[in-house]
Amino acid sequence: MSTPTSVVTPVVIAVDGPSGSGKSSVSKAVAARLGLAYLDTGAMYRAATVWCTRRGTDLSDHTAVAADVVAMPLEMGVDPRRPGVTLDGDDVAEEIRTTAVSAAVSKVATNLAVRAELKRRQREAIDAERTGGFSGGRGILAEGRDITTVVAPDADVRILLTASEEARLRRRALDVHGAADASAVEATRDQVLRRDRDDATVSQFEVAADGVVTVDSSDLDLEQTVEAVLAVVANVTGMTTASASSA
Repeated sequence: MSTPTSVVTPVVIAVDGPSGSGKSSVSKAVAARLGLAYLDTGAMYRAATVWCTRRGTDLSDHTAVAADVVAMPLEMGVDPRRPGVTLDGDDVAEEIRTTAVSAAVSKVATNLAVRAELKRRQREAIDAERTGGFSGGRGILAEGRDITTVVAPDADVRILLTASEEARLRRRALDVHGAADASAVEATRDQVLRRDRDDATVSQFEVAADGVVTVDSSDLDLEQTVEAVLAVVANVTGMTTASASSA
């Protein structure tokens, strides 16, 4: 007599939010605890910026940039503990986080043809985790700007992770400068707020769409925010870290 096996239904979790809301740190932690793949869609736009810059393409030339991105040899790691970003065989995980890339990425991210191409790749990655991939078919958590509304509007769980401007600036200053004093906060203000303003012209990530649950992390630390997101996932799907570890 064969032993019954449990059937795992793939779960897709979509997380959006503004700069400094904690999306990446929280999303990686949640995906790891639930045994899901993790997709950082913002890193894809940063990698596209590096690719076009390396090729000497004028980022204001929308047609040329779009053509470059369509041909871009990009591999996104989806292990939440070691996601990785490989561009033409080159590990660019650190390079995409530089100040120069942060200052230029909105020029690429607001290119509608680029967005169409990267959304296609993002949907492919999500579909791959529904049937196998890194997670073995358990599912995926994808985070970015328009995942809840455009890339995966049919996701099982859709969350807008937000925070006050003060909290977001403080977190980004700590991340970039290792300090959150007045000078460090001011040094990151333009980078954070300008990026949000630019990206808001092509995607909705500041107000939750219908059916999207808002989690405000302004007064929460990382662990508290992770627990808040896990609670939303459990409430919607019944999936918990205990059920993930036993699957």
